[in-house]
Amino acid sequence: METKDLQNGWEVDINFPLQGRKLKPRDIGLTMMLDKGLGLRQTEDLLELAADYIDFHKLSFGTSALYQPEILQKKIELVTSYGIDIYPGGTYLEIAVTQGKLEQYLTRAKELGFTAVEVSDGTIELTSNLRSAIIRQAAEYDFKVLSEVGKKDKNKKFRLSKIVKKLKQDIDDGAYKVIIEARESGKGISIYDEEGDIDEFKMEQLLLGAYDQGDIIWEAPLKKQQVMFINTLGPNVNLGNISPDEILALESLRVGVRGDTFKTALLQEDKRIGVESK
Repeated sequence: METKDLQNGWEVDINFPLQGRKLKPRDIGLTMMLDKGLGLRQTEDLLELAADYIDFHKLSFGTSALYQPEILQKKIELVTSYGIDIYPGGTYLEIAVTQGKLEQYLTRAKELGFTAVEVSDGTIELTSNLRSAIIRQAAEYDFKVLSEVGKKDKNKKFRLSKIVKKLKQDIDDGAYKVIIEARESGKGISIYDEEGDIDEFKMEQLLLGAYDQGDIIWEAPLKKQQVMFINTLGPNVNLGNISPDEILALESLRVGVRGDTFKTALLQEDKRIGVESK
């Protein structure tokens, strides 16, 4: 489906400048939101307004373990009632792995109603074989498995060849998408420099190494990163680590109703008119 089919709150025939935005349910153009502690009423308000623009709701790091059980259950039920996948941050899975409690973790995640899990080694080290086994085991529980590549420690070198190999292997093992680590800051880590600017060579190498562009979710917490990805890869690029108060702002970029990408749409239209007039 294209952008013209999206709900226009004004109910007037004004097209969104950037066309081609996919509607839900979708496999590309995914938005993963990072929730570091929204209450139930905050969550409900957000979903009432913006559920159409959220595909994955991530309860960051190990925060889900700090919820009161009944609150966690209600939150999971609320999010899934809006057709959104919800999952706990990968750090909590890493903790379970180090304690030899992966099966217990996956079983409880299923009982609670989580629809996805994240498999990462951002803090710990996993052998290739163990990582593959974890992804496959999680997939057997019928979770959407999101894997994550890259380390949380800025001092750990981002080795492109190793990351590309992991990316492909994760997909082969049953991962639904592979997340490129950027943390909440989006600075000085993975494909980002200390100012949060994208290293285009690294980005291109990851794209070339992937089976498909749609296999990757780019963590992009900063606006300039989101603009770069949308202007370069289009409105249906998968983006993650989006804060709750930036969901509508990001969707505005995706459809061109924000200056940074509206300008791109105008340039594209000028080029189209120029070609047609020749």
